[in-house]
Amino acid sequence: MKEFNLIEHFFKANSGQRKDVIIGIGDDAAVTHIPQGQALVTTTDTLLSGVHFLPDASAHAVAQKAIAVNLSDLAAMGAEPAWLSLSLSVPHADELWLKDFSTGLQELVDYYSIQLIGGDTVQGPLAITITAQGFVPFEQAITRSGAKPGDLVYVTGTLGDAGLGLAIAKNQQEKVTDSAITAENRDFLLKRLNYPTPRLLTGTMLRRIANSCIDLSDGLISDIKHILTMSHCGATLNLDKLPLSTALSESVDEETAIKYALSAGDDYELLFTVSEEQKGNLETTLASANIQVTCIGQLNGSNGKLDLRKNDQAYTLNIQGYQHF
Repeated sequence: MKEFNLIEHFFKANSGQRKDVIIGIGDDAAVTHIPQGQALVTTTDTLLSGVHFLPDASAHAVAQKAIAVNLSDLAAMGAEPAWLSLSLSVPHADELWLKDFSTGLQELVDYYSIQLIGGDTVQGPLAITITAQGFVPFEQAITRSGAKPGDLVYVTGTLGDAGLGLAIAKNQQEKVTDSAITAENRDFLLKRLNYPTPRLLTGTMLRRIANSCIDLSDGLISDIKHILTMSHCGATLNLDKLPLSTALSESVDEETAIKYALSAGDDYELLFTVSEEQKGNLETTLASANIQVTCIGQLNGSNGKLDLRKNDQAYTLNIQGYQHF
């Protein structure tokens, strides 16, 4: 299948049509309209076979994860997604793989009312690069640099599930045997790895409430340090407050669960900070949408220092989050 036939068959025909897309797939570039009073937020992520997903992962899961990790970045900025561009490198034009991939992509495009507006396809090692764009009202984007000493630290969802899911997929789980993980827990953990959920609604609701925000892609330990560095703050995290799923807690011992929650990455939950004065507003706002968050610590004025505590005792853990280099 030739490149343009591939694009026409698997992507253009199902790209949908938003009113703010003037020219989409098929020309040299897309032409779009930015609504008045909105700022454009742009993010790009690349997923490589063998690095960000296992070589035998389904094309459907790869497509959905590639989109989700980009939408998670938009969520962390408080933006609403609008457009996607896709650069797809594949070893050969496997029509069954491409059909599965395009189906997974189309499901999320439809679910989030976004549009694929362009991109590129090439022959090469399996790699997916997506650029996602969305809107946020002027001066309402949430950044990593707005945190202040005294802010409370919150996270959405549960942490560590994707890390154990990856260990299960690679048969590398620690202190656990296959027989110790129930089929239900195994399915939950693998789904959390392969089909992360971008917290877009939470992100938009945090505008004007949160002082800072980041999505958890490389692990809690690594990602909170980005906020501490850019906001010139320190933090105390209470490890006994970490939100752990039933599937994780039932599958490994407590220390291993904490290790996954702190360092494994791939959770794509949001970590954000809120002043104590905004705590009531936060709880009321999120409760109205049935969004569950957990307070796991507080920021302080110790520039860049991260203090881990468990049951009010200092806790030492010689691990770090995922490092690309």
